[in-house]
Amino acid sequence: MTIPIYQVDAFARRPFTGNPAAVCPLDAWLPDATMQLIAAENNLAETAFFVPLQGQEADFHLRWFTPTFEIDLCGHATLASAHVLWNERGFAKPEIVFQSKSGLLKVRREADGRLILDFPSRPPRPLALAEHPEVLQRALGPGAATPIAVLASRDLVAEFAHADEVLALRPDFAALVDLGYIGLIATAPGSGGVDFVSRFFAPEVGVPEDPVTGSAHSTLIPFWAAKLGKTDLFARQESARGGELWCRLRGDRVDIGGYAVTFLRGEVQL
Repeated sequence: MTIPIYQVDAFARRPFTGNPAAVCPLDAWLPDATMQLIAAENNLAETAFFVPLQGQEADFHLRWFTPTFEIDLCGHATLASAHVLWNERGFAKPEIVFQSKSGLLKVRREADGRLILDFPSRPPRPLALAEHPEVLQRALGPGAATPIAVLASRDLVAEFAHADEVLALRPDFAALVDLGYIGLIATAPGSGGVDFVSRFFAPEVGVPEDPVTGSAHSTLIPFWAAKLGKTDLFARQESARGGELWCRLRGDRVDIGGYAVTFLRGEVQL
């Protein structure tokens, strides 16, 4: 049995930047254990699998696996899946609708090739100082600045005063697992036309640092929109590979935009 596989650099305009995701189009679902093994073999932050749907509101059912875990929402692998459908699989509609664990997710394509994800907004709730786990400062690593605020949604959010404090983080990944969240988002104001920057760490699900994290921006967009008093934002994730995200808050939804490029085409042999 062979399965087509693509590797796509998402939130990137050229290869070797952004966040690589594997995408496997399927005619029907494989066993969950098999999909998890494929994701572990790929050893990328996410491997996406989708199957076509007939006579339903959605065009495809989409699922995402880290090397160790099936995740509930993933932005860069959704972007990569839409890129594959339009650029590799001949999908003709101007909008793709995915059914997922996080409800219906839509992706549209702009004239310049930018893809726009329509995702749920997940505003973080502030945590009182007494709720700050003592392990957080240890998890942030030696010499880390103290966050000016800590919040939580699906992930824990640490807000810093300056972008260079986010860039300087060298986390203790074992301590990060003890925080009890899927991931830790570190964020701060940007500069030079960038509204905010972030980094994302999720060793709990096999992703020590994610290069560019669309799902984290479901939390970051409502947070920074309220803080900056604007609904249109431009963000950078400051990993080693880096990535650009065009963001918009729309009530209980967010738009997350970015480019994608195909890096690899192949087949999985089962």
